[in-house]
Order: sequence, then structure tokens, then C-alpha cells
Amino acid sequence: MKNVVYFFQTALFQSYHLKMKMIKTGMVILHRMYQLLRKCLFLLDAERAHHFSMKSLKLLMHLPLVKLFLQKRYSISNPAEFLGLHFMNPVGLGAGFDKNAMYLNELQALGFGFVEIGTVTPLAQEGNPKPRLFRLPQDKALINRMGFNNDGAERIATRLEKWRKKNPLSKLIVGGNIGKNKNTPNDEAWKDYAIVFEKLYELVDYFAVNVSSPNTPGLRELQTKEQLRNIFMPLIQYRAKQPIHKPILLKIAPDLAHEDVDAIMELVEEIKIEGLIVSNTTIDRSNLHTNQEVVDKIGNGGLSGAPLLQKSNNLLEYIRQKNRSNVLLIGSGGIINATDAIQKIASGAQLIQIWTGFIYTGPSLIKQIAKQYK
Repeated sequence: MKNVVYFFQTALFQSYHLKMKMIKTGMVILHRMYQLLRKCLFLLDAERAHHFSMKSLKLLMHLPLVKLFLQKRYSISNPAEFLGLHFMNPVGLGAGFDKNAMYLNELQALGFGFVEIGTVTPLAQEGNPKPRLFRLPQDKALINRMGFNNDGAERIATRLEKWRKKNPLSKLIVGGNIGKNKNTPNDEAWKDYAIVFEKLYELVDYFAVNVSSPNTPGLRELQTKEQLRNIFMPLIQYRAKQPIHKPILLKIAPDLAHEDVDAIMELVEEIKIEGLIVSNTTIDRSNLHTNQEVVDKIGNGGLSGAPLLQKSNNLLEYIRQKNRSNVLLIGSGGIINATDAIQKIASGAQLIQIWTGFIYTGPSLIKQIAKQYK
């Protein structure tokens, strides 16, 4: 009998170590595959490469071993709690990557603590003409003029509802970044924000009001104190009638003058805006290493990536000094490595969002940042 027990114990032990060896080998293979894949993807148009890579990952996630490999390599728990929300870790994915809430399981498997979908508008829209997403590898930067291309509030709400039902135990925090349709005049913009807010209210964990993208004509004009009040008040009033409180944040541009930031901070205190995402992309093109002719040929759009770091951090630092209400500050813009994230936290950020750094550094960046977070 003892020999039988010993046999099974030995078999289980060997089986476990064989399984762990397979997982480690698979992780190495996946890492090398990612490095090779990134080189190949960078030969493609940036937007096409994005869709191809995410659709491929979605297919691969149907293979149990692939999902296990990803979770073993990238998942990290370093809990944080803000605004009554429990984050698995403090590293999130900024809006614009998963515009239509199509890849939540995949992004969670890569280690993100939260994902911000959108920007979502009331009606579906195609966005600006292609090409509209450009890499600046020398600067580890992107220029985009996407223009709020998305499936519209109705379809995205349906997709989110299905995801919630299929994944009732998911701990991923999902934010809803909301905006207005291109053809909606600014004096009626508040209606668009209210429509999307109501459509998504039961399906996301928090909201981010986006008035700072440079790619929708006139949108940044909504960053004035009065325009913001017009947008926020209907949302706050609707929320007051709901059984569950959903935090509402504001995403601002890095190009604001200090007097504009001061006015926004007055409004933050006045109507109790619960957080700021600092910041969106910039229209500034100074101090780039990329040839000026190349930059001029690309044309208009928001610049993200390494060149944005200091500009965004300066704004974050200024807001921290003005933050008398201690509202949540999410640091976004220019984070390419863990050191950049540490600088962002030192400037006042309590949570971190990445986007362009995710493209250039890969999913390992999430774990690198989360390990440094205290």
C-alpha cells in the first residue's frame, strides 16, 4: 500500500514540475514571439496593426494554455482603492485603445487593473479619414487624429451587458469615456454626454468626460468653466436618482493655460467632480527627434508618448498644488517605462494610465509599474 501511495505522490510531483516547466517554456516563447511580432507589426499601418494584433490575441485566448501563460507572465496583484472602487492594481489602459469594449478579457489577462473604453458617442461614427494613426519610433511617440470613431452608445452598451453576464466574477474595473458626436454643436453638447451617460450607467464602474481631444473640431472649447458646468450638472442630477453611485471624472488637455486650469479647479470644488485624468494628447510638436518634414507630412493630430511626459507632469504638479478637495488624480501621458510612472506618481498621480508605452514597451510594462507602486 505504501508503495502505491509513493508511486502516486511521485507521479503527481513529476506532473506538477513538468507542468511548471511547460509554463515557463511557454512564457519564454511568448515573449520572444511578442518581440518578433512587434517588429512585423511595425511594418504595417499603425491602425491596421492594432486591429490585427488584438483580433489575433482574442483568437489565441480561446486556447486554455495561452490564457494560462499570459496570466502567469503578466498578471499582478497590488490592490488600490479609490472612489469606492477596488483596483487589482493601479495600472490602467487609457481610452482610445479598446474603443468599443471588444477586448476586456484579453486586456485583463495582460495584467491591467482597469480599462477605459471609448470615447463613446451617442451615434456610431467612422471618425476621420484614414490614415489617422502614425508612429514616431525615434521619439517613442504616436500622432493620432482618430476622431472618436466608435460603434455608438447602443451597440457598446449591448456588448458590455453581454460581457458582464458572461464574466460576473471579473474584478476588472471598466471606465466609460464619453464624448459628443462630431456634428453636434457645442451649445447642445451636454445632450450627447447625457445620452451616453444614461446608456452606460449600469454597465461601467466610472465615467470620464472627454472634452480634451484635439481631433473633434471645437471640442476643446468645452473646457471652459461654464461649458463644463452645463455638461456635468445633468449627469450629476441623473446620478442622484440612481441606487448606485458612479464616480464622474474629467479628462483635460496638457495644453491648458494656468488660468484655465484654475477655473476648472474652482468648478471641481463647486460641483464636486471626483477626479481628473491628466492628461490627453498634445498639439505641441516641439523637441521631437523625428525629421520635421515627416512630422509636417503627418499633419494634425494629438501627440502621445515620451515627448509628452514632462508637459503632462508639469500640469499634474500644478494641479496637485491646487487640489484643495483632494480629488483623485490619474496620471496619463508619456509613460514608456517604470521610471516614468514613478515620476508621474511623484508629480501627484494616484493611479496610472498607459497607452503609447503599451505599444512600444509591451505588456511587461504593466507589471513593471505595478511592482513599483506604493
